[in-house]
Amino acid sequence: MILTIDVGNTQILGGLFDGNDLVLQFRRITSAGTSSDELGLFLRSVIRENGFDPAAVIQIICCSVVPSVNHSLGSACVKYFKIEALFVQAGTKTGLKIKYNHPKDVGSDRIANAIGGISLYPDRDLIIIDLGTATTFDAITFDRNYLGGAIASGLKMSMLALETGTARLPSVEIARPEKACGSSTIEAIQAGLFYGHIGLIREFILRFESECFGGRKPIVIGTGGFSRLFESTGLFTDIQPNLVLLGLRKALELNRG
Repeated sequence: MILTIDVGNTQILGGLFDGNDLVLQFRRITSAGTSSDELGLFLRSVIRENGFDPAAVIQIICCSVVPSVNHSLGSACVKYFKIEALFVQAGTKTGLKIKYNHPKDVGSDRIANAIGGISLYPDRDLIIIDLGTATTFDAITFDRNYLGGAIASGLKMSMLALETGTARLPSVEIARPEKACGSSTIEAIQAGLFYGHIGLIREFILRFESECFGGRKPIVIGTGGFSRLFESTGLFTDIQPNLVLLGLRKALELNRG
């Protein structure tokens, strides 16, 4: 089995693959001070408690946007699985032609998403929108040129900014409101977050179509923790909450066979 791990700013997302099948998904809060023992024991425990044998894991691949966690995670893989994990980084085979001015600056999670998108929709123009701590937009052409993208505040980050940057606005549940014109402060904040994000997403799709694809209509993939919230909006061709894990498994194929 293959263990895939995505270390995000807020959460660590993990997935266990049996062949091509994602048989287990799990999450843990990201903590910069987490030790290798904490991570190793957690990974073995979550695999075992879900009915799988940690000893059956034969390969591990990771992507991370939190460098302070990487050493502990790599050490945990060696100590608790006897496996040298592959980290997606500069020099990793991706199958992409990175057109960023400084390719090393592209987040490894965005690269993994792009690899995952191509594996699902080969030879198609893609816009991948990851709705997590940040909301990221990535453009990939049908011939696998990664053109770049945009980064905006995510839903939770925007909500926290309202809560901490104002005197009276409360923290709210991030949810789809019934209407854009809220009749309470909570509803008004929810409406601002949800419908504001719809506007953000729609604008970037239109601009990317023009700037990146010459007016061609790309496949638009939604992913990340908040992607299901926008499922019925008609903005996305497909929603794949676990796209980064699919991309990591494919990246392992490209690098280790």
